Amino acid sequence: MVDALAIKGKRKKTTSVRLEVKPIELPDAPPIDTKYFTIYLANPLNSGESTTLEVLYVFTHFLEPFPAEIAQSESQLVFYNDTALILSPYHIKQQTTFIKTPSTKVESFIRMEPTNRVGTEIKYGPYEDRPPYSISPIHVHFENNSPFAVVEELVQEIEISHWGNIQVTEHYKLVHAGARHKGVFSRVDYQSRQSSNGASSFRYLLARLPPRVHSVYYRDEIGNISSSHLRTDSLKNGRRFIALCVLNARCFDYSVANVVSSFMIMHLHLNAAFAIIPVEAKSELEIEPRYPLFGGWKATFVIGYGLPLQDFLFESSDDKRYLNFTFGCPLIGMVVDKLTIKVVLPEGSTDPSPVVPFPVEHHLEAKYSSLDVVGRTVVVLEKKNFVPMHNSHFQVYYTFKPIFMLAEPLMLASAFFMFFVACVAYIHIDLSI
Repeated sequence: MVDALAIKGKRKKTTSVRLEVKPIELPDAPPIDTKYFTIYLANPLNSGESTTLEVLYVFTHFLEPFPAEIAQSESQLVFYNDTALILSPYHIKQQTTFIKTPSTKVESFIRMEPTNRVGTEIKYGPYEDRPPYSISPIHVHFENNSPFAVVEELVQEIEISHWGNIQVTEHYKLVHAGARHKGVFSRVDYQSRQSSNGASSFRYLLARLPPRVHSVYYRDEIGNISSSHLRTDSLKNGRRFIALCVLNARCFDYSVANVVSSFMIMHLHLNAAFAIIPVEAKSELEIEPRYPLFGGWKATFVIGYGLPLQDFLFESSDDKRYLNFTFGCPLIGMVVDKLTIKVVLPEGSTDPSPVVPFPVEHHLEAKYSSLDVVGRTVVVLEKKNFVPMHNSHFQVYYTFKPIFMLAEPLMLASAFFMFFVACVAYIHIDLSI
């Protein structure tokens, strides 16, 4: 994903304006297998004018562990391959490239004059008057003991009940995508000297859940896992009620992605909505798998929780209802190879239409549960190569007639009535010969 900002002002008085970015196809442009994007400026530039752009893009699975296998007591080393000159279709007047490593332990790096290294920073350039499509391949071999936690597949099911609850169930397939572990695993050494034994492994994961979450559980195929802690911090003055009117905020969280990406930026978009809800600061779930994860090890687990319906379901001006929820992975800073979100609508819902701020694959399914007659419509959204900067709100609009809420109560009442009628008939019928 590529994001672009137009920077205005100087020093501490700078402001940023988000620009529209769209991918384009240039089949005849070199080099091969290069992806091109068009950035649309807010205002056209006249002759002699200039503007400052900040372009952010994310690479996943870009760091290569080398060696590919390490023992429990060894540190993890990775290769970073790139070019000292940005790949640009324009003439470059001047450029300087900075590469920041997570530690000062750098095994090797390619030197191209002028090159300078100070601490964790490697500086290439400045380079002047370079023609379009100029490249200067470089690589950096450095220590990186950050956990390479990757979710291979996440299936999130959001089930809407008009009786006041939303049930969310998340199925995770987690893997440590770093250097594979070789040899035996010593839990004694791991627990006594974790800083030097298994430095690149991880034991804990942090999930950020919506406020007012309840009925949280964490389990796997064996059963419930008790090593989890839910923290729900309320506001200092206790629970307060506020009216959410029009929110169109952007929250930027910059971080060096020394896990599986080059850079990460998280965007949180809050769409316009009208509701009165109690506010809590945050809900965080700290989970611990049954065993620490080393390179190549995998774990599967399920996280489930309930949410109040009024915080996420609203009515539009055309008498439609819509779910306003976060499209993303609750685990903080996580890369997801394949993310599937299933929105289970109440029985009787028609005309479902999802609204997502970026391209996704979507289709409809049907789900049958207890007391269902015609089944429930399921809106399935799929996104590959998901990164935290994709985190944003999406909506699913649908039409629902309130009369359908009486279907299940009437069905239960009819079933009990028929049962009692059968009991009365059985008591009064004489079957003796």
